[in-house]
Amino acid sequence: MDPLIGMGALALMGAAATIAGASEDLESDIGSQSNPNSQVQLAPQMSYPHRIYNKAISGEPPSNALMCTIGGTVAYVMLNANVSAVLALTIGSLVAAMVHGTYAVTSYMGRCSSQKRFKQMVYLDVLRSHTPPIMGYSFITTFTILVVSYIMVTVFAHPFPLPLLAFIWGITVGAIGSSTGDVHYGAEREFQDVEFGAGLNTANSGKIVRKAESGLRSSMDNSWFCAKFGGPVTGIAFGMTVFLSGWITTVFDPTKGATAGWESVIAGALMILVMIIYNRKMEVSARKSFGPYKEDKEEAA
Repeated sequence: MDPLIGMGALALMGAAATIAGASEDLESDIGSQSNPNSQVQLAPQMSYPHRIYNKAISGEPPSNALMCTIGGTVAYVMLNANVSAVLALTIGSLVAAMVHGTYAVTSYMGRCSSQKRFKQMVYLDVLRSHTPPIMGYSFITTFTILVVSYIMVTVFAHPFPLPLLAFIWGITVGAIGSSTGDVHYGAEREFQDVEFGAGLNTANSGKIVRKAESGLRSSMDNSWFCAKFGGPVTGIAFGMTVFLSGWITTVFDPTKGATAGWESVIAGALMILVMIIYNRKMEVSARKSFGPYKEDKEEAA
């Protein structure tokens, strides 16, 4: 393969993955499907009824894996029927978004109605206003994941079929959304009356902030907040994962030469080591800049 073609395709994969990561995180913020969703679920039982969309079909990795696999399977069937790639990926993503929206509606209705004893209402206006954006973000996530998978199959001749690659990347983007995006959605948004970085005390479980900048808070407010930082950071994290993992095997092609496979392994290990050292230096710099944690102050006293 021409190195320029390989790097160009890899750059497109990284860009698509960045969009996928951002849209996945914002979709989970609107639907409260990230890890802090347990606090949204617990809030009515702690006498904190709310207007936040509460679906949590499952954890983000399984949910996105199902969504992307459905889209990948539909697209795979259409591609084998000689349908154009753009149309096949689009229709597959549309079917996945419709299935995801169906699960979101039934989950919201079931969760809220089951909490009637705690005075949690089923808000039909929330259902009507939040479900279309959830499906829209689902479509964007699925489509960009399918783009990444399709490039891997057609350009890089990956041995896995399109649905399996979509399944793997769906799990990956969901896991990155849970680990990266949730940090900027939990204590930072749902618990704004708690000092940042203090963590969530057990006594504060379920005591979410229910008032937004204007009126009662909804999941749209959470998505608006997370679109400023949490969503883009999640997109960058997933985009870097896709680009750097492919960059190693593109530059150090394991199919060329007897030692090319080990070269890619060594390059990957060195890259991870550099990231570990850089993250450690950032943490130390932040602690020195913003002062010690409370525990450190108490120990010093």
